[in-house]
Amino acid sequence: MTQAHATPKAVRRQHDREIISLAVPAFGALVAEPLFLMVDSAIVGHLGTPQLAGLAVAAALLTTAVSVFVFLAYATTAAVARRVGAGDLPAAIRQGMDGIWLALLLGVAVIAFTLPTAPWLIDLFGTSDTATPYAITYLRISSLGIPAMLVVLAATGVLRGLQDTRTPLYVAIAGFAANAALNVGLVYGAGLGIAGSAWGTVIAQFGMAAAYLVVVVRGARRHHASLRPDAAGIRASAQAGVPLLVRTLSLRAVLMIATAVAARLGDTDVAAHQIILSLWSLMAFALDAIAIAGQAIIGRYLGADDADGARQVCRRMVQWGILSGVALGALIVLARPLFIPLFTSDTTVHDTLLPALLVVALSQPIAGVVFVLDGVLMGAGDGPYLAWAMLLTLAVFAPVALLVPALGGGLTALWWAMTLMMTVRMATLWARTRSGNWIVTGATR
Repeated sequence: MTQAHATPKAVRRQHDREIISLAVPAFGALVAEPLFLMVDSAIVGHLGTPQLAGLAVAAALLTTAVSVFVFLAYATTAAVARRVGAGDLPAAIRQGMDGIWLALLLGVAVIAFTLPTAPWLIDLFGTSDTATPYAITYLRISSLGIPAMLVVLAATGVLRGLQDTRTPLYVAIAGFAANAALNVGLVYGAGLGIAGSAWGTVIAQFGMAAAYLVVVVRGARRHHASLRPDAAGIRASAQAGVPLLVRTLSLRAVLMIATAVAARLGDTDVAAHQIILSLWSLMAFALDAIAIAGQAIIGRYLGADDADGARQVCRRMVQWGILSGVALGALIVLARPLFIPLFTSDTTVHDTLLPALLVVALSQPIAGVVFVLDGVLMGAGDGPYLAWAMLLTLAVFAPVALLVPALGGGLTALWWAMTLMMTVRMATLWARTRSGNWIVTGATR
């Protein structure tokens, strides 16, 4: 029975199976990524406080650098999924290779910038004299792995576009295990200290990139797709990524402003804010997994010229987003006595954190809709709209957040401002999906 003749219940079940099969492995891969830094922190932390402080500063710079280029995964997913929907697998893989070549070029450029400017970048953070040498060492060595990290982003986008989120999960698990073993061996066994931690991570990252490339190259040979760099294709991948880069930078600006405002409120508030932000980021991984499924599925439907199917799966994913947000909000409320003591025993921080945490819990259904619709529009290749919508959101959020200290508000008020930010995002994304202007069918947008 085709979808056109299937009952609404059967169609919903089909969509649910697709969403679950893509979202669950994607969530596992997303959670595995921050574990790299956790392992590094745990191992380096036993070397001493200056080493750990140096790692913290260098890792912040590296995380920012990589997150800026996350468009390599998003744009590649949408472009490849469209080709898959159109039934043109050779072109889909060729499109993915363009993204991988772009990742390599950007990675080399980042290395060329980071190696000579590492001391200056570390100094921007006001790092102590004792921690600075360790931070510079870790940053310089780890920057050598950035091309591999960006290739992983692009190749992950290729596989997601091919409707495969299991392989990225397996690679992430293997990479995590290799990173842990290498760090222990090089830091303590070889006595390399913090440099050993950096080298271990670099080796693990190149191993992950190699694993992805083996999978992509096999697919290219199977479908007789060219592996050579294509200037026009690389340029097109870069152009598709620019709006998503603007979107990502705007979102990073929102988070930086929120942290800066929390810091102005005092040590207790910023400590509580960091705990909430960590939890908020963890919830985002769960919702982002659904968004990733949306990118892959929507791109495939549009590539197959199935506009009605794209609308139906969009509606179903919004329902998933709302239900997931309600579940996550309830989990935050119910589990708060368990996880809050894990972060701090300071009762003052507890008292400051709790009301703001309840605001976060209440806002999770809104976040669920935002993540899902963000993924839908990314899958549709609607990057320019996403860029303008996020810039508008930043313009609304910034003055409201900056007024919080001036008006005598505290951390709870700041997180109400964050909820306003998510509400504005939801409104702009909802308006776009309701308009139908995002629905552009065909192998390319």
